[in-house]
Amino acid sequence: MTASPSIAAPRSAAPPPATPVGVGRFPTVRPRRLRSSEPMRQLVRETTLDAGDFIYPLFVAEGAATDRPVGAMPGVTQWTLRSLPAEVESIAALGIPGVILFGLPAEKDAVGSGAWASEGIIQQATRAIKRAVPELLVIADLCLCEYTSHGHCGVLRDGQVANDETLPLLAQTAVSQAEAGADIIAPSDMMDGRVGAIRGALDAAGLSAVPILSYAAKYASAFYGPFREAAQSAPQFGDRRSYQMDPGNAREALREVEQDLAEGADMIMVKPALAYLDIIARVRAATTVPLAAYNVSGEYAMVKAAAANGWIDERRLTLELLTGIKRAGADVIISYHAKDVCGWLCARVERHNDPVGASDGW
Repeated sequence: MTASPSIAAPRSAAPPPATPVGVGRFPTVRPRRLRSSEPMRQLVRETTLDAGDFIYPLFVAEGAATDRPVGAMPGVTQWTLRSLPAEVESIAALGIPGVILFGLPAEKDAVGSGAWASEGIIQQATRAIKRAVPELLVIADLCLCEYTSHGHCGVLRDGQVANDETLPLLAQTAVSQAEAGADIIAPSDMMDGRVGAIRGALDAAGLSAVPILSYAAKYASAFYGPFREAAQSAPQFGDRRSYQMDPGNAREALREVEQDLAEGADMIMVKPALAYLDIIARVRAATTVPLAAYNVSGEYAMVKAAAANGWIDERRLTLELLTGIKRAGADVIISYHAKDVCGWLCARVERHNDPVGASDGW
């Protein structure tokens, strides 16, 4: 006798999917309720700017008799060693926790020997800052381009930057900068293996407590143009695309970050910022270490030029741009706008005891 086929018991209907918490429909849900007043907007604001977010870049010129304004960057100056103490005192008074130093040496040579000289301009400037404001963090930018006669970031062999020959010079410079009192060493050269070489040299010199902020994802960008006037560091031939990153690459940035962290970087940086917010966000998602973003000279100069022509509201636009950088994931923002922004912060707290952005409609 053939067994009758089994009949499955009827299944109960599946319950409807639960509505995610906080999700609903108009008119019950009205997001505008949380935008109704400045106190309400302040209560729910996700990203705010604070003076402690910023690092201010400084250019210091060796042997200069007077301070020299940078034409392409209104408000930015090449400082003399004599005027530097007063400038850093004003920076500290705004609540900015640190500066990043770029040196303009009196003389240059083929290998950039002024970078590691004990009386080099960065070393002198660091000591001057520490005498004036000991608590102000000094980040020493580490690259040879300002010191080489050819303007490239390393030793040249047959017209090309020789990666491995450059590493000992970078390591020697890092030790010299740290011995002069730099709190953080920030290699920006983009040589392969530089973080490991620098970490090893610092440790061997008894400077294991000095952290490294690596320019891990530094792109070959047209946004650097005004900086090269400020730092007098333009290459005398060719460009830097053989060692700085291609602007079209995102996955490569994660590879660079991974390598620098493996070699001992304590913090990492993305440069530039505004055209690379996606990179900042991807790096933030991939790492837990402190992340800096450099709001570079071309980004700054565009805002200043548009403001000078009356095309934009400089204050509102600047705040919106910098908020976007922080919102993308940056813990630290290096920006030429820092003094302006922190001045606005201080003024608003004094007048209204509320944050920058209040009543600005952004």
